[in-house]
Order: sequence, then C-alpha cells, then structure tokens
Amino acid sequence: MSKISVRTYSRYSLEAISLLGKLIRAARKERKMTAQELSDRAGISRGLLQRIEKGDPKCELGATFEVAVIVGIKLFDADATALTRQIRQTDEKLALLPKSVRRKAKVVDDDF
Repeated sequence: MSKISVRTYSRYSLEAISLLGKLIRAARKERKMTAQELSDRAGISRGLLQRIEKGDPKCELGATFEVAVIVGIKLFDADATALTRQIRQTDEKLALLPKSVRRKAKVVDDDF
C-alpha cells in the first residue's frame, strides 16, 4: 500500500491566497470584465481563473500574478523601476551568498 502525501499550507498562506483571489475578482468586476474576457487575455482557461479567484493554493503562481497585473493589482507595492532595482539588489546579495547550503555532518561521539 502506498502512502499518499497531502500538502498542507499555513493559515497565513491560505489567507493571503484567499485575499489575492478576492482582490482579483473585485478588480475584474470593477473593470466590468467577464471571467471569459480576463482568462482569454491572460491566456488561461476560465476554470483556472475561477480557481485563482477562489483562492486555490495549487494554482500556478505565474498565471495568478499575470491575472493580478492585468486587472491592476499592484504586487510588492512597487512600480516597475522599483521592482527592477530590487531584483538587481537581490541578485547582488545572492552573488555574495554560498551557491548551495548543506547541513553539517553530525560528528558521532562513540568514545565511551
């Protein structure tokens, strides 16, 4: 018998995803766009858009962000030039950090 793994999410993550979905739905309706119009513009299925708006945590991040941008939801509270600057700064920081992180081997104390 195989064990089925169920992915769990923190309450904070679920609430953030739910909020983003609701913001997307509200912005779409404020712009008087149908779900079909928005999904066509984003290049996704209407079903995926409905799942995004319902806050399904398994939706593709790229599709979710694209839909948010199309309806005018500002992500990361920054304009395009600020995002570019933050990306550059983060790239510089990453260049200074180790390429990978490994756990230190535990030293076994077997002298008794």
